[in-house]
Amino acid sequence: MNRSMLGGVVIGVAVAAGGAAVASYGLNQRNNFAEVLDVQPVTKTVHVPHEVCEDVPVTKQRQPKDEHQIAGTAIGAILGGVIGHQVGGGSGKQLATVAGAAAGGYAGNRVEKHVQDKDTYTETEHRCRTEQESKQETVGYDVRYKLGDTVDHVRMKERPGDRIPVKDGRLLIDEESAHRS
Repeated sequence: MNRSMLGGVVIGVAVAAGGAAVASYGLNQRNNFAEVLDVQPVTKTVHVPHEVCEDVPVTKQRQPKDEHQIAGTAIGAILGGVIGHQVGGGSGKQLATVAGAAAGGYAGNRVEKHVQDKDTYTETEHRCRTEQESKQETVGYDVRYKLGDTVDHVRMKERPGDRIPVKDGRLLIDEESAHRS
């Protein structure tokens, strides 16, 4: 074999080996990552309690000085007795006075109670209550990907980029954060 032919064979073999290495590297690189095709967030509704406070006007009744309405009863009895004494004559005068005193006492008692019930005042009170606020929380991501000629999907805790690392034909993701569906 002549020298120039031997040189051509060596160069040919070197070019072929180099081309195979480059092709193998490209194929290897392509299979080191899965292409992400689609990402959909997975959410759940979470209820968060929070306190809401406000100042509200509250109407209260004053504590009466005369709880049993004795003054109203007494004044009513006196006035009723006086009016009853003006009615009737003879022995009927005494009966009218007693009846007037009883009726006046009852009326005086009711009038004083009515006045006491309307004796109110307004205070501002700070009141709080717990309300539930609903919000959406992302719990993961459903990811559709392509590895070689296969399209599949996986759920991940974190949102992936455009590609997912692959080793020995398997996606490299945290095992706790992913499960095949």
